[in-house]
Amino acid sequence: MNTSERLIESTRELLWERGYVGTSPKAIQQRAGAGQGSMYHHFSGKPDLALAAIRRTAEELRAAAEAGFRAPGTALQRITAYLRRERDVLRGCPVGRLTQDPDVMADPVLRQPVEDTFAWLRTRIAEVLAEGRERGELTAALDPAATATTVVAVLQGGYVLARAANDSAPFDQAVDGVLNLLAAHTADAG
Repeated sequence: MNTSERLIESTRELLWERGYVGTSPKAIQQRAGAGQGSMYHHFSGKPDLALAAIRRTAEELRAAAEAGFRAPGTALQRITAYLRRERDVLRGCPVGRLTQDPDVMADPVLRQPVEDTFAWLRTRIAEVLAEGRERGELTAALDPAATATTVVAVLQGGYVLARAANDSAPFDQAVDGVLNLLAAHTADAG
């Protein structure tokens, strides 16, 4: 891994662990094993490096989600696979945690990839649900857009509850709950 990659990966880890304010250039350099000159050779400063790290995290989240959304199976099976995939629940969502960072949210450039990622996620889940409705797997009463927003909100809320309890059980319960609500909309449930 070259210096630029080490700097981005170190920043990603630190943003997830400490947030933007707690991620100092010195901490990034130490974790990356890079000198100050190397950092400023590749990036104009901390905001530029943070943006690269946030974008990388968002791209990885999208790629992992998309793999599940494109998998074979019913809409409910694909949503279930997405919600139940392995996650570091007690660390929280690396993109979702950024919404709690006032410095990221106050900066339109840093906020944009966060905003775009959640908009993309809601849209993709709505598309999967709409496809399931069109194929007769889900009832016509299901509103794909509202349900997709609910799924994302439950997932993010599950992270918060798990972190507050220092236990992944509330996250698992939240996922079980939203999947039970979705199952009530399967065509064979009625």
